[in-house]
Amino acid sequence: MSATRQIGILLIVAGILALAYGGFRYTRHTSRADVGPVHLSVQHRETIAVPVWAGIGVIVLGGVLIAVDGRST
Repeated sequence: MSATRQIGILLIVAGILALAYGGFRYTRHTSRADVGPVHLSVQHRETIAVPVWAGIGVIVLGGVLIAVDGRST
C-alpha cells in the first residue's frame, strides 16, 4: 500500500471522526502558585469546534488522494 493511499485513508477516518464528535476538548494549565506546603493551579477546559464543512472537505480530499493513487498504478 502506497503512502498516498495511506494518507487518504487517514484523512477519511479523521473526517468521519470530525463529523461524529464535532470537535475536541483539552485542558490547559494556566497559573500556579506554591505557597509553602500549599500548591495552587488553575485548569481551563477548552473546546475547539470542527465545522461540518471542514470534516466533509477532509473526507473528499482523502477520496481524491485514493483515486489519484489508483490511477497512477
